[in-house]
Amino acid sequence: MKKLEVGILGATGMVGQRFVSLLEHHPWFEVAWLAASEKSAGKPYGEACSWRLHEPMPKAVRSLVVEACRPSGAPQLVFSSLDSKVAGEVELEFARAGHAVISNSSNYRMEPDVPLLIPEVNPDHLALVRGQRSKRGWKGMIVTNPNCTTVGLAMSLAPLERAFGLKQVLMTSMQAVSGAGYPGVPTLDILGNVIPYISGEEEKVERETQKLLGKLVDGAVRPGDFAVSAHCNRVLVEDGHTETVSVALASEASLRDLVEAWSGFRSVPQERGLPSAPKHPIVVRDERDRPQPKFDLAVEGGMATVVGRLRPCPVLQFKYIALSHNTIRGAAGAALLNAELMKSEGYLD
Repeated sequence: MKKLEVGILGATGMVGQRFVSLLEHHPWFEVAWLAASEKSAGKPYGEACSWRLHEPMPKAVRSLVVEACRPSGAPQLVFSSLDSKVAGEVELEFARAGHAVISNSSNYRMEPDVPLLIPEVNPDHLALVRGQRSKRGWKGMIVTNPNCTTVGLAMSLAPLERAFGLKQVLMTSMQAVSGAGYPGVPTLDILGNVIPYISGEEEKVERETQKLLGKLVDGAVRPGDFAVSAHCNRVLVEDGHTETVSVALASEASLRDLVEAWSGFRSVPQERGLPSAPKHPIVVRDERDRPQPKFDLAVEGGMATVVGRLRPCPVLQFKYIALSHNTIRGAAGAALLNAELMKSEGYLD
């Protein structure tokens, strides 16, 4: 089929670069338009972008001239990796102009009429777009993916919530430095250190998890009826957010029941064979010292959540480790899978 042209807002940043890389051979989408700050506008992408990924910059984008972040000339579908300080007004302008904006930024995630989406977890929440268009009087739309830390937690909790219900969740994160963007955390701050504070992160994780695992009722999301407590820390790891999770379930379950719930977890992306969907969205490791970012981050192309070290918890009920790739499944890959779901649902026709 003819590929759909797409654009990227914030194309020179770390997440923008990940979008460019993931879209290089995509069967449905093709990068045709790149935008960034005024200092980059007017330059070829190869000159404007300080490329930081291990994979080489795709040849097809090197000569594309970077545009200013304005709707004029942009394709219908636009991925946004803009910093939250500027994303709000820019994304609003694009949606008003009729564009489908799939945002990695935090500005609109908790708006009642904006889908906060993980296609395996809550694909039905995409229906909020209808109310969004009606309420705001525009033909465009804004759809968001969660915070990079929330993704691994929500993915690991979704099968448990479906099978047993949730009462309490306690999560402590060990987050990679790439999550802070480039240039990120100063070397002397993070070297040989753990930074036990990431501005706004804990609040995002707590609220977003409840929205993601909430129910769509009468055109609105009713947040999940369970408590979430998050502790978020920055550690000296390049990529990959590792989380220790303790949970109390609403009904009785065994360790084996949890493993079966995770191992058998499939949803709409797998059923439809969406291009970026992992065959196994949750991968269970049974070694006593896994998962680890060094060894498990690339599972399913970085699109799976890897869980392990499941054991009884003497305070709540069970505890385990969850690992996810923060710039793939937690950012660009998440938005790309959202776009594929939207395409399969007819929202991009």
